[in-house]
Amino acid sequence: MIKFQLKTEHTTQMINITSEVKEAVITSGVKDGIVVVFTPHTTASVTLFENIDENLRRDYLQLLKDYVSDREFFHKGGNAQGHIKSALTGASVSIPVVDGHPMFGEWQGIFFCEFDGPRVARNIIIKVING
Repeated sequence: MIKFQLKTEHTTQMINITSEVKEAVITSGVKDGIVVVFTPHTTASVTLFENIDENLRRDYLQLLKDYVSDREFFHKGGNAQGHIKSALTGASVSIPVVDGHPMFGEWQGIFFCEFDGPRVARNIIIKVING
């Protein structure tokens, strides 16, 4: 298991962590199995997303902002939107590993999504499972 931290710089943002995931698979020595990428935060998520066009990331974050619009929430912590966005998008992804490589689609990457930033230390856990 590999655990690393990210520093986020904006209230909402998407950070490409594909290279960290690929490196974790390579260093694990697992040839066939699965890699699980997880974040233990309730106002963040991990998702598979298109990894070429940065504007599409902006579109995605804007859509989530519009979907979870500004309104009064029962949660009084001031970050209800972050919790809801995280629940909608999920805390983990699983990718098959074949011949020692995660099997991403041509346009796929793994992204950490911040919904309550900026934060000094956001945790990501990567577990490569032999199988």
